[in-house]
Amino acid sequence: MTRQANVVFSGGVQGVWFRAFTREQAQKAGLTGWVRNLPNGSVEALFEGSESAIQGVIEKCRQGPPAASVENIETRWQEASGAFTTFEIRY
Repeated sequence: MTRQANVVFSGGVQGVWFRAFTREQAQKAGLTGWVRNLPNGSVEALFEGSESAIQGVIEKCRQGPPAASVENIETRWQEASGAFTTFEIRY
C-alpha cells in the first residue's frame, strides 16, 4: 500500500545540505514528493511510497548530513495522493 508522510525536521537543519541529502535518500528509496525550508528554521518533507521505505528515509534523515543536528521529527501519516512523479527540492 502506498502511503504519504508529512514530516517536519527541526534543529540545525538549514544551511547544512539537509534538503539535498533528503532528496538523495528519497530518490534512492524510490519515493516521490518534495522537501523545503520553513521560515522557522525547520525543514518540511512530503514523502510518498511504501511505509517501510518512508520510515527508512526518515531514519537516515535523523542522522542527516555531517553538519546537521536533528533535534525533533514530527510525522503525520495519510493515504498517498499519487500526485507526484519525482522527488524535488522546493524553493
